[in-house]
Amino acid sequence: MTCAYKFKQQLFFKKEYKIMNKITQLFNIKYPIIQGGMIWNSGYKLASAVSNAGGLGLIGAGSMYPEVLREHIQKCKKATDKPFGVNVPMLYPNIEEIMQILKEEGVKIVFTSAGNPKTWTPFLKENGITVVHVVSSSKFALKAQDAGVDAVVAEGFEAGGHNGREETTTLTLIPMVREQISIPLIAAGGIATGRGMLAAMTLGADGVQMGSRFAASTESSAHDAFKRTIIETGEGDTQLTLKELAPVRLIKNKFYNDVQDLYTKCPSKEDLNELLGKRRAKRGMFEGDLVEGELEIGQIAGLIHDILPVETIVDAIITEFNFARKEFATFEF
Repeated sequence: MTCAYKFKQQLFFKKEYKIMNKITQLFNIKYPIIQGGMIWNSGYKLASAVSNAGGLGLIGAGSMYPEVLREHIQKCKKATDKPFGVNVPMLYPNIEEIMQILKEEGVKIVFTSAGNPKTWTPFLKENGITVVHVVSSSKFALKAQDAGVDAVVAEGFEAGGHNGREETTTLTLIPMVREQISIPLIAAGGIATGRGMLAAMTLGADGVQMGSRFAASTESSAHDAFKRTIIETGEGDTQLTLKELAPVRLIKNKFYNDVQDLYTKCPSKEDLNELLGKRRAKRGMFEGDLVEGELEIGQIAGLIHDILPVETIVDAIITEFNFARKEFATFEF
């Protein structure tokens, strides 16, 4: 396909319209695209840029002290007049303080993960907050629905960062969860393109959450060295590991190799924790230590070839989504 033909396609299929479905209505956004609330990547600059581009931006609270989170929320309010949210891992040591900050700052949308949704959903709902919970199985999706959340994110095995123990792929997980729940469903894991978005929605998702694609954006708070590593990562260059602690998908670097070497000695959890130490993720993704740092990214990195502004990324996703949808409609079976 020539560049000229591609350009004509983009002019034809890039339309300024709002996709009307359960997710865009729930969040009052233009496109059913949610940015993952990734640690060390998702500051207010990224969240506000995604929201301004028509999706839902999320501030990643998992790598922020409480007052740093408050500062990012306040800056995000100034940077966008569109809806945005905060992603909160519930294993956070200062979770009570975090929840009070969300209430005090008038945050309207909260994504929770890494914990029981029954713990904080009632508090958030009582304060007029829309609640979404991240799950890795149909069983946990049902528990989240029973807890009263407004939607769930079903995240497949392909996703970067901390992952479910079930190792269920997105292609399998989404229709299984859709079969079990009645609330809106967001697909995550292995999605970074318009075609991937269409595939997930064809399987039953109402929207998609993308992490890796936005990690490699101009506005991401990740270190430039980590961003460059993302676009250099190919098929087979990531692996899920440290399952005894908390399963995490990493780019294969020296630290990853050290973990694998330790596994040959039948390590205990204590041995693994000692090797992991502290601040590995910050060293890798935020400080750019590509050797000893923990580099969390999804398998889809193999399809990410450039670092682009968020607006360009969202435009490309919607353009490809529209083209693929129209292309599929012309197929003869």
